[in-house]
Amino acid sequence: MITVHHLENSRSQRVLWLLEELGLDYTVKGYARDPATMLAPRELRAVHPLGKSPVIEAEGRVVAETGAIVEFLTARAGSALVPPPDTPERARYTYFLHYAEGSAMPPLLLKLVFSRLAPGSPALLRPLVRAIAKSVTGGFVDPELRRHAAYWEAELTERPYFCGDAFTAADIMMSFPLEAFFARGTGAGPRLTDWLERIHARPAYKRALERGGPYAYA
Repeated sequence: MITVHHLENSRSQRVLWLLEELGLDYTVKGYARDPATMLAPRELRAVHPLGKSPVIEAEGRVVAETGAIVEFLTARAGSALVPPPDTPERARYTYFLHYAEGSAMPPLLLKLVFSRLAPGSPALLRPLVRAIAKSVTGGFVDPELRRHAAYWEAELTERPYFCGDAFTAADIMMSFPLEAFFARGTGAGPRLTDWLERIHARPAYKRALERGGPYAYA
């Protein structure tokens, strides 16, 4: 049996969704974020030293990092939701599997961090911190996000899914950064909006929400 250590409003929602798409049996152990810091609870450190989610336990081992979990689970399911080897779709799959966390998430994380700097700083420093955050966000973070959003829109103009005509696990990986982008109200093109509507309509996506509970990015 697969156990998913599921942190609310986190990347682990993608793991639940993947498991539902693959039809694999699993159990969910849920964790709530600290209401003050929004960080994961210390209990997760008993599962993995970094105390992060997602983490799964299966076959007597612990697997962390969403991309690694995706590779582990799709292999367990006979390479389901993975394009055939030596095809253009497979090359695109490998790229987007890593791009989702390697390139797409950093500017979104920076946007979140800088939005919280001023409110969490001492009152006397708040105007200065707010000015610095505004400068960095406007001069670097927002342009980066617009560049990525234009890239997503162009990719989805060429094909219905990120790898081609078929839905793959790479689309599941891409869901978290795109949902986070959409939730921040940064502005999304029609192709990206359509893609989000289609993935949200998938029965497995809906079942994953039922198993994992409320999900702020959905």
